[in-house]
Amino acid sequence: MSISLNTIQNFYFLGIGGIGMSALARYFHSMGKVVSGYDRTPTVLTWQMEKEGIPITYQDSPDILPIWLGPKHSLIIYTPAMSKDNQQWQLLRAQSYLIKKRSEVLGLITRDSFCLAVAGTHGKTTTCTLLGHILHGAGKKSTAFLGGIAENYQSNIILGGKEISVVEADEFDRSFLQLSPDIACVTSIDADHLDIYQNKDALEDSYRTFSQQLKPQGKLFVYKGLPISGGVAYAAGECADYYSDHLRMESNGWCFDFHSPDETWEALPLPLPGQHNMGNVTAALAMAIQMEVTAGEVRVALASFRGIKRRFSIQHRSGEKIYIDDYAHHPTEIDALISTARVLAPGKKILGVFQPHLFSRTRDFQEVFARSLEKLDALILLEIYPAREEPIEGITAAALLKQIQLEEKEVANLSNAMERIRKKDFQVLLTIGAGDIDTLAEPIKKWLNEQYD
Repeated sequence: MSISLNTIQNFYFLGIGGIGMSALARYFHSMGKVVSGYDRTPTVLTWQMEKEGIPITYQDSPDILPIWLGPKHSLIIYTPAMSKDNQQWQLLRAQSYLIKKRSEVLGLITRDSFCLAVAGTHGKTTTCTLLGHILHGAGKKSTAFLGGIAENYQSNIILGGKEISVVEADEFDRSFLQLSPDIACVTSIDADHLDIYQNKDALEDSYRTFSQQLKPQGKLFVYKGLPISGGVAYAAGECADYYSDHLRMESNGWCFDFHSPDETWEALPLPLPGQHNMGNVTAALAMAIQMEVTAGEVRVALASFRGIKRRFSIQHRSGEKIYIDDYAHHPTEIDALISTARVLAPGKKILGVFQPHLFSRTRDFQEVFARSLEKLDALILLEIYPAREEPIEGITAAALLKQIQLEEKEVANLSNAMERIRKKDFQVLLTIGAGDIDTLAEPIKKWLNEQYD
């Protein structure tokens, strides 16, 4: 059934606190639509949306659905993570409301715009946010839907017009197959979401399907070496159609050179540290060039980019301690985080506080997680954050800890983690994970600021 979002006035979100869902809610709210929603628990993000004028309920009761909500001129948007036992979900389905998944609605929004989509198991949030920031700074009439909170905008959406859309193409639940972009990018294809795909071959097949969904005359960028044909290659640290190299530290910070088939832009500022982030910037620049962004506009945008919350976010830096908070929840991301931290603070003792995200991911990558976490000097391992999952027998933080070959290691839970951290000897502290470990950031920062500033 084909629908026009222009004819819909009322939007109700089941799982409104999710990073992708909240971006859509903010988008429709900015258009003057009537928007509200439900989520299980309040968070900083839901509190911010409420301040912006989006009502949110935290009670799963059909009795408190908005009085303006009716099957006519209303759309229910849900996340696949929503429990099918949710009472509001059951009532709305039974009463024949128009109901769409988040990914379907994103597909509808982008269908009538010039769409730039960034896919990849790692790097898509950084790449997408950088691209959105560059286009916004260049005055393009674009809106970017982000999977993180951009520090420049304090939001997961960059509003600027409907002509161009910049989106993350999320492989979870095969959501990205709802998109038909004009320009697309694939940053990486590491095994993940095996609860959905069962094996890496199925995941790669899904990415290949995505790469074939470009609109006529569309353009695909693929990180060099990935198993996807028909794309333009880009790379960091080695030659490709588009590539960056000569990463170095100068007086004003890290910088690099960028090469396209037509020209070289020298000494561009690298706004986020690490070789992997040079790859993300390269992808964003390759896509931005297709939108006729100039070297001068790129240089200004990179210099002004303030980063993304929970992506190598330096929360405290003094002569004695450095504290970095990061969303890393896959072994490859943890490897990149620790490697970058060691470049930032060579020879320093690194304590990591890691919260595994999902029982299934912990099960599927238990040995690889162990090898990644062994690159720390000390570890506090928190209990597994379940998100949408029920426990899996034998998959626990204690079982993972046994496989980690570190002298300084222990299991804790979120409630006593702060107490354990205070007792540890470290020079660099990393909080790592995609669950609710982010709630530790403010207490840790406050403690370090009081003790060491």
